Amino acid sequence: MDLIFSSCSGIDVHKKSVMVCALKAQKGRKATKEVRLFGTMTRDLLALADWLRQLKVTHVAMESTGVFWKPIYNLLEGEFEILLVNAHHIKQVPGRKTDVKDCEWIADLLQHGLLKASFVPPKPVRELRDLTRQRAEITDDKTKIANRIQKVLEDANIKLSSVASDVLGASGRDMIQAIIAGEEDPANLAELARRRLRGKIPELKFALQGTVNDHHRFMLNLLFKQLQSLESILDQLTCRIVEVMTREDAQPSEGVLPFQESVRLLETIPGIRTLAAQTILPEIGTDMSQFPTDGNLSSWAGISSGNNESAGKRRNAKTPKGNRWLRRILVQVALAAGRTKDTYLGSQYRRFAARRGKNKAAVAVAHTILVIIYHVLKTRKPYHELGADYFDRLDPERLTRKLVKRLESLGHKVTLEPAEKAMPAA
Repeated sequence: MDLIFSSCSGIDVHKKSVMVCALKAQKGRKATKEVRLFGTMTRDLLALADWLRQLKVTHVAMESTGVFWKPIYNLLEGEFEILLVNAHHIKQVPGRKTDVKDCEWIADLLQHGLLKASFVPPKPVRELRDLTRQRAEITDDKTKIANRIQKVLEDANIKLSSVASDVLGASGRDMIQAIIAGEEDPANLAELARRRLRGKIPELKFALQGTVNDHHRFMLNLLFKQLQSLESILDQLTCRIVEVMTREDAQPSEGVLPFQESVRLLETIPGIRTLAAQTILPEIGTDMSQFPTDGNLSSWAGISSGNNESAGKRRNAKTPKGNRWLRRILVQVALAAGRTKDTYLGSQYRRFAARRGKNKAAVAVAHTILVIIYHVLKTRKPYHELGADYFDRLDPERLTRKLVKRLESLGHKVTLEPAEKAMPAA
């Protein structure tokens, strides 16, 4: 087998150590091999970089082991050609599993060009990704705290959620704070209602008559402070995300679409708002040249249909594993787009939901949205709406036969006559 890289290295990454194998091909002779163990402290990784530099290594490959690959990647980035590979793709032969064998196997595969690099976005995009993922986790924590507050209110027989649609809205927060302060009179609590909720004051008086004790007040106070703290963190994260996007836009890179312009382009797609756009872009970046086709992007994201074919028969298959953060926001966007009217995506969602159910419809529309995002960012043109009647216009005769058949099944006799075309004005 031909050698692709004459001087390369394979790294087996662990938490406290890395095993490194360097291969150097020599014309007409067997490749020389050197294996060395390094620690993962900064000084050890600097020594690793010096050692690779001395050996004139040009390409380095390593597994994407947890988060332990990140400091090595950051240190070697820009000086060596680094391939971050999926551990599943380089599984070792059974019975030969040692750290030394692992790094030698990785180096050998790399030298023969048999490794496929994973997508690792540029450093500014990786930093944004850290911020948006942290925001998603804090949002989940906030939802959990809101549910716990609701449980404490129910335990005290406060039925605020039965009357107010949002327990933690402006009115609900005022009432909860009054309960924490010691207010027990339902009438006084009901008077704290604002705007449209004031029309439900008689119902609120009954709903706010409970059995609140000191334990309930302590728990509500604790949870409410935690909720406010999480909301403050979310505000800081959102400000930081906007700040980083603006900062990177001030230093444009050739061929890379600015973040703010990318956000505006994505906002033209039904279901996507600023928050969703800010979450999607750090996951895929703004440079679509990283993905040869929209199919490659969909497969990497884990939002495309799976393959399960045997003996010429195609069976139902689950979607492949992929970027769970991107998949999550795309499904949320798809559900939002499914509720829109007079849009292609809304029509597509309802067609799929009627035949396959809402969950599969959401995944199908999420795939369509990702394809749209790919082409919007690649062409740098806003989304063009196809219209809710797009599917009807594809094959009007088939739709006519279907509707006639439906009416006949209901006991009607259907006679079709072509409509008269409007005469042009004189």
